[in-house]
Amino acid sequence: MKIKILSFFALLCVINIWGQELKAQRKGFWQQKVDYTMDVNMDEKAYQYDGKMALKYSNNSGQSLKKVYFHLYFNAFQPESMMDYRLKNISDPDKRMVSNIGTKEKPILQSRIETLQPNQIGYQKIKSLSMNGVNTSYKIDGTILEVTLPCAIADGETANFNIEWTAQVPEQIRRSGRNSAEGVALSMAQWYPKMAQFDEFGWHLDEYIGREFIAPFGNFDVTIHLNKNYVVGASGVLQNPDEVKGYQAKAKVKANNGKATWHYKAQNIHDFVWAADPKFVVDSASSKNGIKVYTVYLPTDKEVISNWKTALGLSTEFFDFCSAKFGTYPWPTYTIIQGGDGGMEYGTATLITGGRNLKSLVGVIFHESAHSWYQHLFGINETVDEWFDEGFTSYVEELAMQHLFEKRGAIASNPLIDAYRAYYKLALSGKEEPMSLLADYYNTNYGYSNEAYNKGAVLAEQLGYIIGQENLEKTFLKFYDIWKFKHPTPNDFKRVAEDVSGINLKWYFNLFINTTRQIDYAIGHVTDSEIQLLNKSNFAMPLDILVEYQDGSKELFYIPLREMRGEKPEENFEIYKGIKRTVLKDWFWTNPEYKISVNKAPKTITIDPSLRLADVESANNSLTR
Repeated sequence: MKIKILSFFALLCVINIWGQELKAQRKGFWQQKVDYTMDVNMDEKAYQYDGKMALKYSNNSGQSLKKVYFHLYFNAFQPESMMDYRLKNISDPDKRMVSNIGTKEKPILQSRIETLQPNQIGYQKIKSLSMNGVNTSYKIDGTILEVTLPCAIADGETANFNIEWTAQVPEQIRRSGRNSAEGVALSMAQWYPKMAQFDEFGWHLDEYIGREFIAPFGNFDVTIHLNKNYVVGASGVLQNPDEVKGYQAKAKVKANNGKATWHYKAQNIHDFVWAADPKFVVDSASSKNGIKVYTVYLPTDKEVISNWKTALGLSTEFFDFCSAKFGTYPWPTYTIIQGGDGGMEYGTATLITGGRNLKSLVGVIFHESAHSWYQHLFGINETVDEWFDEGFTSYVEELAMQHLFEKRGAIASNPLIDAYRAYYKLALSGKEEPMSLLADYYNTNYGYSNEAYNKGAVLAEQLGYIIGQENLEKTFLKFYDIWKFKHPTPNDFKRVAEDVSGINLKWYFNLFINTTRQIDYAIGHVTDSEIQLLNKSNFAMPLDILVEYQDGSKELFYIPLREMRGEKPEENFEIYKGIKRTVLKDWFWTNPEYKISVNKAPKTITIDPSLRLADVESANNSLTR
């Protein structure tokens, strides 16, 4: 009977664990779905085009919808738009988006949008809009199109929208535009009426001021009619490479009234980009895992061509590297296109500036390609959790750069040391704001960039310090298995990390994301038998303490934080090889002091020899007697 009872309780435990595993994906999870079919006729001389869209919109929300919303991003590039006013009023506007009408010594910055003439602005104008064959009423406020439906879309129903619109491509100011500084004719990002995201948090209707995006997953079938002499790079898979310029040596370009037709399809993405120029060349290579990578660029000189060809080979290695580390890349192609004004990620493609030295070119390609995971594959809401998007992408980029470009493998303990240094500078500048701030609302671009890119990367690397590097690697892969294509939140990632490690992480994510509290530990009084440690801040962390004794022996002390309710396993870093590890009793955050008893005289004490603890004042982290 005792054996049966134990077996029964064991079965209950298994069922409970299984139930917890299922709950790793939120109960009642749902998401909307879109299917775009678009036909675009481009007048490349006037920089204007007419578009037709057939959109299937599936409502899975559990409620009926009386209205839907679209983004009309090109409308931001008009005088007196929200983007224009943002440039005029932020203290450190993006230098690409302003002109200096003063002197170098006394600059006077003017919004480039403010001076646009009618034939230079961007716009998207709706010519007709219907749902299920019935005309709708709508209004446009800036970059948001609000559509009042003739009848509600019930839960579980799919509505068919038909939209005709006309648009003008703006001067190249931010991401989209004509005639970029590097000479690319058309950089076509945010170029179509894009269905807004509706999820458990409601509608996401952020006006476009130059920052981030969110959209539902879906399929794209896009046809582009353009001058036959142009070459196009785009999201998705080109369906007719034998009928257009650039992709096949023996292609017979089919033209109608001087225009060729480019046909692309892409599945399960949430944005579609394209760029075009008559001088583009196309190269391609396949990774060992079969991912076809294209580069589409301007061959301006021998060095540029050489850099792009080298970058192409490294890019194929990148996708295989990331597939092993962060989950399999799920699409057949990726296209790296020269265009825009820096680097920006889209579904299965990116726009980047191409006139760079090799390291810079590879770095921006790795960064934007890494967004294939942390943004596009997951569908992270980067308007809300910009650090989850940019910070984790920066983490991936740095690992890949050190493993593939530097050819030395990742630094043994902390490959993100440069991000840490940038975060320290921000934290001590007085300009740091909580990382939970919406992307658009930072007081400075300096603050936004360092919060999103650097502090976000530090969060990921420091998480490995808390739960152990091996557990961090397992977390990335399990998160992929559970949350790919499902718009996860940071809390979903936290839950997976807790499940993998058995460590409570609420305190860490709350303090590092929602506050500007800083970590600062110090070594206090040291005797031959005792080491005093001090927490000089209001942010408590677990500690690794390396002690070298006077006799030359070493010992690593691990002090877990009580709030963790667990311990990280021993880590296999080279700096710890052959060193005895001793786990001490936990330290709790309300006590600013901790004492370690030793049975030999210490010579050198070091807090966190792996350099992964984001301690803003490292001068007091080591002591030699």
